[in-house]
Formats: sequence, C-alpha cells, structure tokens
Amino acid sequence: MSISEFTQADYEVIARDYADLKEAARKRCANQAELDVVQKAFEFANEAHKGVRRRSGEPYILHPIAVAKIVVSNIGLGYKSIAAALLHDVVEDTDYTVDDIRNLFGDKIASLVDGLTKIKTVLDNEDKAKQKSIQAENFKRILLTLNDDVRVVLIKLADRLHNCRTIEFMPEYKRDKILSETMFIFIPLAHRLGLYEVKSEMEDIWLRYKEPEVFNEITEKINRNISDREKEIDAFILPIDQALTAAGFNFEIRKRVKTPYSIWHKMVTKNITFDQIYDLYAVRIIFTPSSGSVESERDQCYHVFSIITGIYRYKSDRIRDWVKHPKNNGYEALHCTVMSHSGIWIEVQIRTTRMNDIAEKGIAAHWAYKKDGFTGENDSEMDKWISKVKEILVDPDVNALELLDIIHNDLTSTDIFVFTPKGDQRRIQKGATALDFAYSIHTEIGNKAIAAKVNMKLVPLSYELRTGDQVEIITAENEKPKREWLQFLQTRKARNIVMDYLRGERQESIRIGRKMVEEQLGSIGRKADEETLNALMDGYEIFERNPDELYFRVGIGILRLNNLEEIVRSGYAKAEKSRSWNFNWFRGKDKKNSYIIDDINDTGHRYVIATCCNPIPGDSVVGFLASDGTITVHKKSCPVANGIAAKHGDRIVVPEWKSGEVQSAFLVRLSLKGFDRLGIINEISRYISLVMSVNIRRFYLGTEGGVFEGYIDLYVHDKEDLEKLVRKLNKIEGIQSVVRSDL
Repeated sequence: MSISEFTQADYEVIARDYADLKEAARKRCANQAELDVVQKAFEFANEAHKGVRRRSGEPYILHPIAVAKIVVSNIGLGYKSIAAALLHDVVEDTDYTVDDIRNLFGDKIASLVDGLTKIKTVLDNEDKAKQKSIQAENFKRILLTLNDDVRVVLIKLADRLHNCRTIEFMPEYKRDKILSETMFIFIPLAHRLGLYEVKSEMEDIWLRYKEPEVFNEITEKINRNISDREKEIDAFILPIDQALTAAGFNFEIRKRVKTPYSIWHKMVTKNITFDQIYDLYAVRIIFTPSSGSVESERDQCYHVFSIITGIYRYKSDRIRDWVKHPKNNGYEALHCTVMSHSGIWIEVQIRTTRMNDIAEKGIAAHWAYKKDGFTGENDSEMDKWISKVKEILVDPDVNALELLDIIHNDLTSTDIFVFTPKGDQRRIQKGATALDFAYSIHTEIGNKAIAAKVNMKLVPLSYELRTGDQVEIITAENEKPKREWLQFLQTRKARNIVMDYLRGERQESIRIGRKMVEEQLGSIGRKADEETLNALMDGYEIFERNPDELYFRVGIGILRLNNLEEIVRSGYAKAEKSRSWNFNWFRGKDKKNSYIIDDINDTGHRYVIATCCNPIPGDSVVGFLASDGTITVHKKSCPVANGIAAKHGDRIVVPEWKSGEVQSAFLVRLSLKGFDRLGIINEISRYISLVMSVNIRRFYLGTEGGVFEGYIDLYVHDKEDLEKLVRKLNKIEGIQSVVRSDL
C-alpha cells in the first residue's frame, strides 16, 4: 500500500463502483434504514482509507467496495454483512478501534469486523519464527468463527475472491502461496457452504495462473464451440420450452457451458481430451412449483424429467438424483444427459426456484428459507456439517496442522448411502469401510466387530462400502480394537476411537515404532541419529519435535514409512549432480534475501524432481526449501504442492528452467486410447524409438472388443519434445487420444 493524493479520476471511479454496490444493496435491504447503515459504513471507510492505494495503484477503498458487492450479489447476505465488508480493513489498517466501530454501528457489525480483523492479523504476520504453523493457525481462526457467526467466514471468502481477482499485482512467491491456500481450503469451503459462483471463479483464477497455457487453450476451444453450437442449443431448447408451457409450468431456461477449470479437471482425472467431454453444454430449467398441485416439489421435478425424456433419448448412467439424495452441501437438483436431434450430448439440470437459490447463494439462501418457515427433509445437512466442524474445533487433542488436514479431507470428501439390516438408510463418507460403518452406529459395535455381511455375503472389516450396500456387522464379546485397523479406517470418528484405545498402550506402541523406524533406516544404511530424526519429523510434519511422538505414530499405524528414503534423501546428491537441467531460485521477499542455487557449482544445495507429479522443463513449477537445504520441485498444479504451500508458505521458492550443457531426460507417462488393428503396437513403439529417438521405459496396452487402452512411460528432454511426440502419435491410424497423465 502507498499514500498519495487522489485525482479527480480516482474519485469518479470510487463514486461509480459505490453506485453499483448501492444499487445491489437496495434490492437486498428491507427498508431505507438498513440502506442508510450501508451508506454510513461506506462514508466512514472511504474517509478512513482516503489517499491510500493498493499494489495495483488503485484507491484502496475499491477493495472493500468490491468485497461488499460479492457479499450481496454472489452470497446474498444482508445490510450488516455489507457494512462489515466495507469496514473489514479499517481496524487493521487505520487508527480506528473495534470500540469505535461498536459505538458507530452497534455490537453485531463490530463483532463481524473484529472477527475479520483477527483473521487478517494472523494472515499478514510475517514473523514466522514465532509460529511455525502460522498458516494452519490462520485457518483455524477462520473456522473458529463458525462458533460465533458464519457470516465472518462468508465475508472472508468474498475477501479472498477479490484478492484472487487482483492477484496479478502480487510477487510470484506470494501468488503461489495465496493460490495454494485458496485451492486447499477456501475453494472446498466455498463448495461445502454451497457458494457455486464463488467456488467456480476461484477455480478458474487458480488454473489461469497455475497452468496459463492450458487455461488459454481451453478457453479458446470453449469460445469456438459456443459460436459453432449456439443455433443447435437453441433448437434443442425449443421443444422443451413448448412442452413445459403446454403442461402449465411456470419456468425459465438458462444455457450454461462448463468452466475452464471443470473441463481441465475432468481431462486430468479421466485422462481424456477436450473433444471427449460430451457434457460440455448444460441447460438449466428453473420452475416455480405449483402450490395447488397434488404433486410434491420433488414429484414435480420428476414430472419435468419425464417430459424432457419423452422428447430426447437419455443416457441412463448419467442420471444424478440430488433431489432424493442431496449433496452434503445442501445442493438439490435432478440432472440427466440427453442426446439432441443434431447429435450432441447436453446435460439438463432441473431445479425449483428454492433449489436454485440454494445452489447459487448456498448457506445464506438455506437460512433465509428456514427463517421463512420452509422446512424440507434435506434442510438439516448443512447444519449438521457446521455442528460437526464445531466439535472438531474444540477438540483439545487436535493441533492446528492436524485440524487443517482434517478439515481439508472433510471438505473434499463425498458421501454415499448404505442400509442397515432393517432397511434404515445411513449416510457415510465415500471410501468408508465396513468397520467405519460399525463405529458410526455405536462405539461398542465397532470395538467388538470381527467381520461384516454386505448384501448377505461375508466380507472383511476392511471392505470398502458402495452406495446401496446393505451392511450387517458381526461382533464377538472378547474382541478389542487392533493397531492394524488404522491401516484401513477412513472416518475421523472411527480412527479417533481406536487411537484413544491404543493410547493406553503408548509405551508399547513407542517401542514397536522405534524398532520399525530403526529397521527401515538400517535398510538404507542410515542410523536413527539426531540429524536423521529431525529430517523425519520435518518430513512427516511432527512439530512436537519429540522422537517418541514419531515412534508412537509409527507404532500404532497412523504413520507409514513408505517414503522414508525420499524424506531422508540419502543418495540424492550423487544422483542429482548428473542432471543437466538447473534452476535460478529466487526467495521472493526482497533482493536482500535473494539467492541463486546452482547444483553444478556444488553450492551445497540439491534439487529433487518430485515423484508425485514429475515436472519436466517447460512446465510451470514451484519449489520448496527443506531444512537440510534440499529443494523439491513440483508442477504448480500438483495437489501435493498445493497442500505444502497452504501449510508452509514460508518454504516457497520460485524456479526457472535453464538448460545445461549436457542433455538429460525426464520421465513422463502418456495414456493412449484407440481402435485395435494388426500391427498398431509395433507401429507406435517403432515410431517412438526409431523416428523420435525416445527411450521407452514401460509400455502397456490392453485390448478388448476391438478397442485398446493403456500407457507408455518414456523419457523426454522437455515439454516441447513431449508436445511434438503427442502430435505425431495422434496422426497414427486408429489412435483416438494421447494425453499426458500421472505416473
């Protein structure tokens, strides 16, 4: 921020932006008195921030105005939240206090501003020595406000969205930190609170900066497709419009295209190309249920579905009934994918006006309907989740970093529905086992479980449940929890019960864990000395700095040693010196802290290519400096990298690829799909090896019914070589798609 006199142009921009906010607020405020509070808050904040500019050079007051506009337009909050958004930086950045806000605007607005100020104070604290897990503590503070007023979290989400919108003005190291935090916590939080617009915009901004080439390419393809398909979509909608009108429905139809991030995410997770995404387009039907109809709101959704599927053929495996079984963020809708008369697949989303309000505005709309007396059978899901989070937050045994992981996992998990032997339906997280189900019923049933029957068939307790399973737990009176259960339990409740039981045997667990660690270290030629144990505690994020805690976690089975050798990094120095690609590294705070690391000149620093994402020269990358001086290089879009940056932003360094004198090769995987024909495997391998002179490490293709699918692991020099190879392979007869995928 900087201080300077405002120009006439600055005052005009401020007036224009506030006029837009005031118009949006006018529609949300119940009366003139509420609008007057918004006006008063603007005038106070405008005066407090007078002459102050942001990094971009624009007047600072434009930021709180923008946050307030998101609060009212995207989230649907009322005048107190709008006022708090306008005032949210005043206490932190000026001489005014919370008491000043309270005297002028009352207790509730002051309380909201105070909550936001406390979050900001922790977030902006640069004294990392005082608090190693400062980012985790920040997120804990954010979530703790759920105990007081969820509106603080919602305003904070609006603040984060606007910071993302203006992220181009931040230095790259800080940009990486903010975007990683956003993906790790804020985007899942927006999703869980039902804020679809906020979530989608943050996802697209994340992709634009993490994978800029991919974002631009997908955006261009979307724009081309829209112009090509516009008339076809209109032709598709026309008979639906006519049929629903004839049936007497009061409705509107909206057109929608998948966002660039959702397309990219589907391409990456499904190993497909842009052209293979068949639900690129969606048509949303929003209708007002007839109060005089004998059909319920849910039945009227099914009625609309029957009309549409009477016109178009639908894909039976693409029906998503979130009317009967809403998502755990309260989302309700009926989705189906149908084939247009012109031959393109189109997703149709069917919602009532209430369902649409909740889908667009999330928790704010949910509470508004609840306040107005609308009590549907699905209304309690969001309230249940908030209550569950509150229980986690007050658990004294959970430190900030553990909390961050717990909340992240909870935010990103999805639920399935299973049945008891008597046919009662129960919700449980996807991936849960039969033993998780046992503990969800009662602690003693879980503690005494020995096996389960799923759909009348005997299965082990580790069996992963699927939607629709009927589950019966078999118990034995003398059974008790076992360490090995922690290897497959998925739900926090079940794991905590077992861990609490095992804590009573702590010393025995420490002894077992010490033996396991020492044996694993011995197998790679290392001893459990202080340096090695410190490296392990760093790598496994054990901030108690007590080896017994490391041994205990290993002993009871919650910490596996699969990547112990990678963490200890023995042997990396010798292996990495043979690489010819090196980096310029910049610390990123200021020039005094900048430094260059050159492994060829043996400055004592080593870099490691992360095996989770295997970046190659040309990829957008981010680095993390470990306590032993080793720097691990990840792709910017790597989920592991996002998790590290969200918790340890002070470790971020910014790399640049620079070519060395000797060419080296980097391992990548290409996933292939196509039509099988005689000799195609020989043609592919011959082209890669002989024509492109690329070394193949592994080649697997499986064929079934005339179609092949598989992958090739090979070595390339850089991204340019890889893209050239992909283009050439796509020209081979029979190949339908070639995409880079995870190893």
